[in-house]
Amino acid sequence: MNPNTPIIVGVAQLQHRMRDLNDVVEPIDLMLRACRQAEEDTTVRLLDKVQSVRVIRGFWTYENPAKYIAETIGSPRAQLVGTLYGGNYNQVMMNATAEDVLSGSIDLALVTGAEVGYTLAKLRKAGKQVPFRDLPGSYDVLFGQSQMPEHHDYEIARGISQAIQVYPMYDNAIRFNRGEAIDEHLRRISELWARFSDVATANPNAWIKNKVSAEEIRTPSSTNRPISFPYTKLMNSNNAVDMGGALIMCSVQRARSLGIPESKWVYLHAGVEGRDHFSASVRDNFYTSPAIRFVGQRMFELTRTNPGQLDHVDLYSCFPSAVQVAAKELGLSEERPLTVTGGLTFGGGPLNNYVMHSIARMVELLREEPEKKGLVTGNGGNLYKSAQGLYSGLPPEVDYRRENVQEQIDALPARTCLPEFTGAVAIESYTVMYGADGPAIAHLSCLTEAGERVWVNSEDMDLMLAMTREEFCGRPASINQAQQISIA
Repeated sequence: MNPNTPIIVGVAQLQHRMRDLNDVVEPIDLMLRACRQAEEDTTVRLLDKVQSVRVIRGFWTYENPAKYIAETIGSPRAQLVGTLYGGNYNQVMMNATAEDVLSGSIDLALVTGAEVGYTLAKLRKAGKQVPFRDLPGSYDVLFGQSQMPEHHDYEIARGISQAIQVYPMYDNAIRFNRGEAIDEHLRRISELWARFSDVATANPNAWIKNKVSAEEIRTPSSTNRPISFPYTKLMNSNNAVDMGGALIMCSVQRARSLGIPESKWVYLHAGVEGRDHFSASVRDNFYTSPAIRFVGQRMFELTRTNPGQLDHVDLYSCFPSAVQVAAKELGLSEERPLTVTGGLTFGGGPLNNYVMHSIARMVELLREEPEKKGLVTGNGGNLYKSAQGLYSGLPPEVDYRRENVQEQIDALPARTCLPEFTGAVAIESYTVMYGADGPAIAHLSCLTEAGERVWVNSEDMDLMLAMTREEFCGRPASINQAQQISIA
């Protein structure tokens, strides 16, 4: 085996369940606790030998938390690395770190991240803020392109600027593409999510460990309000969590010199990345993802694996539509386990740092049964940025490979999106957004006869109520000069 073969040797996950308004913890403190816990997991002292400290960007105000961590753990000369926002960056970071270890540029790296969404929510209700400390400075390396908005200008012009507005449109398009009735579709996706809840009950680090049934998931209640048709609160990522994690990666040679037991070693066999066309506005449709498909195909080729040989899978699970699209593109049955954590609803959704928890949990499972293989997927934006990694407790037959399939994706045609349109259209998909008093606004994606996409809104209460009971995808409509829609 190549002595520079990259391996994960330490993992940690932790939670902070705030007791009262005085029990406040900062993300940086959760990161440091996780780093020390990951060191304990390796069974040896090594934090002061770390050559690169790598932090996943969170919803905090720190400029360079990696510098503070490096100094605190006794590695002040370590390389300082950060990322931009995106749920894909944990897996991107692991793919890149494995590449760096294999090349010999580093042989011991620490990756960490944390969010305190639960604390932020509690303090916000009390009119207070988390007192984030000042951690200035610049990273030596920043992963990611310049930060782009997650939405097309024409989406933003219609008030579409959140994931909770777009992912339900994907699910309604999935329903129509599959030829399902509204009730049939709702049962299926709630049963899918109930299986995620089942997994969370067995995950010691899940935020919601109590079993939640499919009926509870799909039924609106005082604790499960409708958010955006067809989603209730329990079909959304649970960002109100205080969770931190850390991963330690090194070379086989360094692990041996440090005396880390082989029972702790888990191998990353390959890492592949790619991005779909930017925004839903220009995609061919709302029920496929060429990026996930091409990334997965290349992953299977590099690792000489097929979907049926995957023992464990963790599909990025911010919303049911993300899981359905990924499962279909990767050739995975929705009936098989598709998470190792319980997903972002039940395992917990610490925003950009969720995938660190799915990787850590995957490592725990593969240590128990080293001969097995596990796939972890990351997703950034609105089903936009894809990253995947295949892990095993056994070494790869060939050296680790990292690849990008962007050329294949970029070669695909994109739809034209119009800022406005007057005339006949067909409804492609839609969602109804709920406020405190019920339906508040409907967002619709429509296609012209020429195949161009245009966004339109409606606040017609009768129409919005009908949209939650009848199928409106595929229905003919017309848009007038005031950009109001009439359904045929």
